[in-house]
Amino acid sequence: MWITLALLLVGVLLVVLFRHHAEQELAARAASPLDALAAALTVAPSTPADGGLAPRLGLAEEPSDDAFKRPYGGAYWWVTEDRATPLRSRSWWDAEPAPQLANELGQLVDARIGRFELVGPQAQPLIVWARRVELADWERPLVVAVAYDTTRLEGVTRDFARTVAWALGALAVALWAASWWQVRLGLAPMRRLQQALAGLRAGRSIQLEGRFPAEVQPLVNELNALLDDNDRLVKQAREQTGNLAHALKTPLAVLSNASAGWQGDEGERLREQLARIDRQVELQLARARATAAGTLTARDADRRADAAAVVDSLLHTLQHLHGERGIRAVRVGYLSPVSLAVESDVLYELLGNLLDNAFRWARSEVRVALAVDTHAQRLRLDIDDDGPGIPELRREEALQRGRRLDETEPGSGLGLAIADELVRLGGGNLQLAEAPMGGLRVSLVLPL
Repeated sequence: MWITLALLLVGVLLVVLFRHHAEQELAARAASPLDALAAALTVAPSTPADGGLAPRLGLAEEPSDDAFKRPYGGAYWWVTEDRATPLRSRSWWDAEPAPQLANELGQLVDARIGRFELVGPQAQPLIVWARRVELADWERPLVVAVAYDTTRLEGVTRDFARTVAWALGALAVALWAASWWQVRLGLAPMRRLQQALAGLRAGRSIQLEGRFPAEVQPLVNELNALLDDNDRLVKQAREQTGNLAHALKTPLAVLSNASAGWQGDEGERLREQLARIDRQVELQLARARATAAGTLTARDADRRADAAAVVDSLLHTLQHLHGERGIRAVRVGYLSPVSLAVESDVLYELLGNLLDNAFRWARSEVRVALAVDTHAQRLRLDIDDDGPGIPELRREEALQRGRRLDETEPGSGLGLAIADELVRLGGGNLQLAEAPMGGLRVSLVLPL
């Protein structure tokens, strides 16, 4: 925008200067006949032969420019007195100089040259240069004027303006391209930094790598230091999570075993409160593990989950556990390894909960389908069973913590709630729907 405005201003200034220079040349051309006319003015005294008439104004010699002698030749001179025009060039032919300049010409002072604009005999634009002249033998002051047709000047100015417009337009395009290239070249380190950050976020690298200019390198160093600090904090959080699990699970197990022998309402209340504590511990530990899993980088490549391997392992284990019921496990879809941005332990806990539910409620078959969207970098995993399913109106209730839709079955009611929590913290989503086999479909979408 500023390049365009600046070049537009330069273009206007160039055209104005060109017009001014051309007009100055025309003024210099007019100065010679103007001086010649003033010098050639003569006054013929009256004689008895004239019958006593007033003196007559004449010219000793006319300007030599042929344009003054051709009818409408583009150059005109005249000598005016008040509103009368006693002398004029042949180029006026049968026309008279327009009288509207009489007042302006009458205000000329001394020998100063005045500049005026006038419409010519053929309605063409004229520029007039005039000078006041006083003759000793003439009672009233005279004004000598020379005018030139500016039609050609206007045409030349337009041609010059057109040439300037083309030249400045080409210069503008060149400057736009240079500015675009300069900005692109100047911001290239920022694009490399963006790509490095994307690689870091995707887990392809552990730090921002590459050479950057001196203006950007301090930022890269600070980011790398921040990444190191973040990795240290995550490791500390994982250790604290494991310590918390050991510190809480063992005393809870001891208290649960001890409370089993208590009879009456107090024993029942104690076991109920211990169960609530155990559920909260499970939920918070799952959340902590999922949060840590969401910060995986290239440093944690060995802990990333292979979804296909985890599904196959769990299906094999659960099919043996429910072997007496004859539940058939089927996996379809994507068969190659699928690396997820989730820890293997977290994915085992997540899919273990969901597949265990499917096996417990299935009548004869559990089907798992994997599909990879490489464009969106997502894995879709559908777990179907042919059990009774969950009515549509109660599916949202099934995802609430501690809600058990069938109180006759054992469990804490945390399976689907923990699974939903783990999926959301891992950057995915979980939905419940009706399976094609008539039971429940649990659909997971997880980032690769």
